Amino acid sequence: MTSPQVAVITGGASGIGFAVGRRLAERGWNVVLADVEDGRLAAAVEELGSISQVIGVSTDVRDYDAVQALAQGAYAHFGHVDMVFNNAGVATSGAIAEMTHDDWKWIIDVDLWGPIHGVEAFLPRMLEAGGPGHLLFTSSFAGLVPNIGLGPYTVAKYGVVALAEVLHRELRETGIGVSVLCPMRVATDIGSSDRNRPAEFGGPGPTRQSSSQASELRGDILDVDTVAQQVIDAIGTSRLYILPHEESWQMIERRFARIGRAFQR
Repeated sequence: MTSPQVAVITGGASGIGFAVGRRLAERGWNVVLADVEDGRLAAAVEELGSISQVIGVSTDVRDYDAVQALAQGAYAHFGHVDMVFNNAGVATSGAIAEMTHDDWKWIIDVDLWGPIHGVEAFLPRMLEAGGPGHLLFTSSFAGLVPNIGLGPYTVAKYGVVALAEVLHRELRETGIGVSVLCPMRVATDIGSSDRNRPAEFGGPGPTRQSSSQASELRGDILDVDTVAQQVIDAIGTSRLYILPHEESWQMIERRFARIGRAFQR
């Protein structure tokens, strides 16, 4: 009898991560939810645990050792991992000139180093197992088009897209798929990310607003289940880019047109 497939999801206690976990659990997958919010994590595990086998691991993705422990725990409990969704993310708003060093450190550590740590912890094990498998990453529309008022977030999310693009090419012959999710606005709590800001970076505080932010956060606000379904649909395929907002194409196309015009000069 074939054992159920296993998914590991960071930022799995809420938002897109939880919605993906729920859909996978409903399909018979076993799920490892990782999150920094212990209360939400416990509630998420309890809810999904009524559907499938689910464990929760308190994990700060900024911490290399914590993500390694997440991988060790997942393999020790379930014996294998078939999909890793590097989804945890935070954001802060404001002009780059307003950003402090702590702002940069917090955003880059979670949004870019978090996915890198996920690759370091899980990819060698997945390659050793011989596939098949799938690595997924949550980036953003801001990882494809610069967003004014979201500078550090945009820098980190561009890096996540690059990470996925390189892995997609490097892993083409291994049976391990790679996909990157680049949505515009989704109904999640990322706008209140400061609730989880560590004390070393100033601790929780009111979300800073940028006068330019409203003009940059464009597109329909999609519900998490709609986005989660597109993530699910990419698993086991060669689909690299997951772009839930059709309206993002026009702005992405304009970016590449600007690059193209540079060659004409």
